Amino acid sequence: MAKKDISQAAEKVAAADKKKDKKPANPNGNFFVRAGKAIKKFCKDIKGEIKKIVWPDAKTVLKSTAVVLAAVAICGVAIYGVDWLLSQGLSLLERAAQSIGESASSDTATTTAAAQGLISLANSFIG
Repeated sequence: MAKKDISQAAEKVAAADKKKDKKPANPNGNFFVRAGKAIKKFCKDIKGEIKKIVWPDAKTVLKSTAVVLAAVAICGVAIYGVDWLLSQGLSLLERAAQSIGESASSDTATTTAAAQGLISLANSFIG
């Protein structure tokens, strides 16, 4: 019978330990409570960050604007120059290809005329 008493006592101790280990559902509240707290903290942080902003004066804004416009103009001129150079190079290649094609066609015409002359000469010897 002592064994039954020991096992019953062990079960009671284990049950008590389980009750102690059981955590509450959520100590911070439900989802909506936590979301409300988070939104409130977020808005408070935003307000603090906005106070830290240092806005430039009008003179600084105008100088910065002038620098940006000058940089854009310089880049635009550089891009235009590269585009112009590439288009001139392409037109030069185009003219070179046309002149080579014309000389090749004139060579072909000359070769054809010479071949016909040889054929007529050969026909005159044969016939």
